[in-house]
Amino acid sequence: MPTSSAGKSNARCGVGLANSSRRGITLLEMIVVVAIVGLIVGVSFPSVSAGIESVRMVSAADSVAAFLNAAVNRSQRREEAVEVIIDLRTAHLAAYSNDAGFTRELTLPDGIAIEAVLAGVAGEPSDEPQRRIILMPGATIPGIGIQLLGKRGARRIVRLDPMTGYPRVEAVRPS
Repeated sequence: MPTSSAGKSNARCGVGLANSSRRGITLLEMIVVVAIVGLIVGVSFPSVSAGIESVRMVSAADSVAAFLNAAVNRSQRREEAVEVIIDLRTAHLAAYSNDAGFTRELTLPDGIAIEAVLAGVAGEPSDEPQRRIILMPGATIPGIGIQLLGKRGARRIVRLDPMTGYPRVEAVRPS
C-alpha cells in the first residue's frame, strides 16, 4: 500500500478530504432547529408575560405604599396638614402640604390602573373620578384602601391602617 510523506496511506487521506468538504448542516436541519426554537418561545411566552405583569403589579403596589407612608410621615413628623389626591382616570397620586417645597407625585406604570378608592369601615368603593384625603397632624389616620388592577385582572389593595398609620399590601383572591 503506497504511503504519503507523512506516513499515512493515500486511501485514508482521500477519505478524510472527501469528508472534510461535506461537513456542516443542511438547510433542512437548520429549518428544523429554528422551528423547534420558535415552538419553545411560543409556548413559554404567556408565562413570561404573566411573570412580568406580576412583577409590575408588586412594584406598583409597593410604590403606592411608600407614597402613602411618606405622606403620613410628613404629616406626623413635620406637623403639617398633607392633602393626598388620588385620580382614578389617570392612575396618578399627588401629595401637597402648606410647605411650598413639598410636593410628591406618583404615576402608576402602563397596564396598572386604580380601580377604586375604598373608604370607611366597610371599605365600600367610591365612584368619584378623583378622591381627596387630608392627613391632619395628631389626628387619626383615615382607614382607606387603594385597589389596583392589572391588565390580566390581578388585583392588590394598599390599605392605610388607621391604628398604626402604616400601609400594607393585600393580594385580592379572584372570586
